[in-house]
Parts: sequence; C-alpha cells; structure tokens
Amino acid sequence: MKKEGHPEYHEITVIMTDGTEFKTRSTYGKAGDSMRLEIDPKTHPAWTGVHRLNDAGGQLAKFNKRFKGFGTSKA
Repeated sequence: MKKEGHPEYHEITVIMTDGTEFKTRSTYGKAGDSMRLEIDPKTHPAWTGVHRLNDAGGQLAKFNKRFKGFGTSKA
C-alpha cells in the first residue's frame, strides 16, 4: 500500500464555545493545532431546546410584513 494514500492522523485540541478544551485525534491541521468551535452541543438549538431567530430584513421579516394583519377582523 502507498504511504501517501492516507492523511496524517495526529492529536489536536478542540476548544468548545464556553472555553473548555479536550484532546482528540484528527486529520485536521498539523499535530498540536487547535480547533475552535462556533457551535457545539452546549449551544446548538437541537440539543438545548432554545431556538433564537436572528433575522435582519430577510425571509422572516418579509413574511411578517406580508401577513401583518392576516387573521385580524376589521369591524
């Protein structure tokens, strides 16, 4: 088997969003590199159950503007 056929597998440090760290083995970067996560199980809505909608004039704003008075009676 060719030696160049597989990427190097080495130890890296993963830094979670709250600053905690753990070591794991990966093909990411070089030996001793750090990977900083933007989303992890402590912050992702799928695991926390907390959903935040951040919309600055996008699809949600267009929807709300279009259906602003829908369902309200004008008597």
